[in-house]
Amino acid sequence: MHVLILGGTTEARRLAELLAAEPLPCLRVTNSLAGRVAAPRTPPGEVRVGGFGGADGLAAWLRGHGVDLLIDATHPFAGTISFNAARAATTARVPLLALRRPGWLPVEGDVWHEAGSLTEAAGLLPVLGRRVFLTTGRMGLAAFAGLDDLWFLVRSVDAPGAPHPPRMEVLLDRGPFTLDGERELLRRHRIDVVVTKDSGGAATAPKLTAAREAGVPVVVVRRPPAPGGVAVVAEPRQAVQRVREAYARCAPPDAG
Repeated sequence: MHVLILGGTTEARRLAELLAAEPLPCLRVTNSLAGRVAAPRTPPGEVRVGGFGGADGLAAWLRGHGVDLLIDATHPFAGTISFNAARAATTARVPLLALRRPGWLPVEGDVWHEAGSLTEAAGLLPVLGRRVFLTTGRMGLAAFAGLDDLWFLVRSVDAPGAPHPPRMEVLLDRGPFTLDGERELLRRHRIDVVVTKDSGGAATAPKLTAAREAGVPVVVVRRPPAPGGVAVVAEPRQAVQRVREAYARCAPPDAG
């Protein structure tokens, strides 16, 4: 049985680790990484890097490599690949499972301002603060490039390129982050507004707690739409159970 994981996330790597420990003979796992990070954390199993050439290219890859189950464990904001995965799975007649971490929910004490896009988030900032902790990654900085009067602390895995805000300090770091670390970061840089995507998960959630404690407002960019009609699980262990079920359906009787 061949499983293709569209990954690049903490959940995808954890899923690959769990599957590597499964006592399932003839289980083959291929992890696909988009290649946007210079030095990704490589999961166990086979790894391929780069795009497929859209939905048609992915469908051809599924057929050509005998994939029995496609798992979309990409980032919640990687919307294009999720829709391509849904179309490719239908075309190639391969079952599709989405591993999507739940989004964050505000709790008492949070001061959240929702935005539908990075551009909308940028439009909210001038009335919310002057020193911005921007945690939306390096790919969307152009939306904030025109905010000359604001200062930005930009955290990303790799160094961002232009265009970007003119008054900017870059912090190269990779989660998971600690609550004490996020508290100190907000204090040291005198942050008075945070911008984040609703990525969900625990790895980057401490910044929300730190902002709540400090009374700092948070601009939360809503997730893009996801394709409908796709089976969804929230945790890697749930995905492993689906793999076991699929394996039982396709494995020969003596495969264990």
